[in-house]
Amino acid sequence: MDEYIENIDIINKNLEYLTENHKEIYDAYKNFGKLVHEQGGPLDEKTRWLIKVALSTEAQYPYALRTHILKALKAGCTKEEIEHAILLVAPTSGFPKTMEGLLILRDVVKE
Repeated sequence: MDEYIENIDIINKNLEYLTENHKEIYDAYKNFGKLVHEQGGPLDEKTRWLIKVALSTEAQYPYALRTHILKALKAGCTKEEIEHAILLVAPTSGFPKTMEGLLILRDVVKE
């Protein structure tokens, strides 16, 4: 999967830098994300992850998409549900984004 994530070493080193040098800020950010995900509203766990998959597909951020696909699978989403979320991106945000999302999904599921 790493071939789909440009500059993964740089991304990981930058996150390491942030967590080492700005731990309180990173922890606050992480806590905010957790609160929004878990207490932000009535959506169930699977739906929340499917939305995050669609958003990451639209944003064309492969690192986030890969992470969200893995978390969606862990939350009980099927490959077909995740694929549907990715397909829903095409009419609004474009076919190329959907095709890239499908490549990443297929690679993650293959792992």
